[in-house]
Amino acid sequence: MRVFLDANILVSVLNKEYPYYTFTSRILSMSENKENKTTLVTTNICLAIAFYFSEKKQGHVLAKNKIGLLVQHMEIAECGQKEALLTVQNKKILDFEDGLEYYAAIHAKCDCIVTNDLDDFYFSDLQVFGPERFFRKYAQ
Repeated sequence: MRVFLDANILVSVLNKEYPYYTFTSRILSMSENKENKTTLVTTNICLAIAFYFSEKKQGHVLAKNKIGLLVQHMEIAECGQKEALLTVQNKKILDFEDGLEYYAAIHAKCDCIVTNDLDDFYFSDLQVFGPERFFRKYAQ
């Protein structure tokens, strides 16, 4: 299974934001379990957003170290001109960042998106899960 993680999932893990942290941290640990064959995917944009919020809360050095650990356990999907053009052309998409993430997930052949803001992906043809629902369905 290929799982796209929205920026807010990464932020909740890096900053230990409850109530989401209980499930987001467990989802991130799924990449270490070879039996469940889960590939976690995100974009550089999501990493940049996560770094920004982590740096504000914990400082530059700790944020950079944490991002470095994340990157070792995730695949980084392409998010370039093709994704930007598709986002602009899709009249259903109002939030540009969410559109970029969506098309990056599509092109990375992800099976679903995990986010704390389900309403952000109202236009998605992929299945969209909150962290608790995803964890209970696939990680237990």
